[in-house]
Parts: sequence; C-alpha cells; structure tokens
Amino acid sequence: MEGVIVNFKGSHHTQYSSQMIVKLNGVNNKDEAKKLIGRTVTWRSIAGKEINGKIIRDHGNRGAVRVKFEKGLPGQALGGKVEVK
Repeated sequence: MEGVIVNFKGSHHTQYSSQMIVKLNGVNNKDEAKKLIGRTVTWRSIAGKEINGKIIRDHGNRGAVRVKFEKGLPGQALGGKVEVK
C-alpha cells in the first residue's frame, strides 16, 4: 500500500519533525485508518536512504494517519511517497 506525506504534525507554535500526517491510497474513512495502526512505513530519499516509521493513530475523518518516524524527516519529504508494509 502506498501513501503521500501531507504535512508535519504541529500547531501554530510548534512543529514536530519526527511525526508526519500521511494520506494513504484507498483509505477513505476513520474506521479503515484505525485498522492500520501499528504497521511499518518506509520513506526513501532520492539518495536511496530509508527512514522507517510506525503508524501511531488516525488523523481526521477522511482516512489520514499520523506516523512517527525514527528520526526527523527533511522538508523535501513533503509530498513524497511512502510504502506501508
């Protein structure tokens, strides 16, 4: 399953670079997103480096999820594709 990184998790004052909001293909509601909690997510950089993360909870009502990566992702990751295992 694939998805797209939409944004960092954050508020008006704080940005959490290790947590990202991801919209997954084929997941359209909150119930489907909750079934994916605990799965591993991998982001690959242009240089071939892989950064792994884990789905920790759902986000919103349209099937987006929050992913916590092992270390912070760069800003170039926004709009990039991730793979869910």
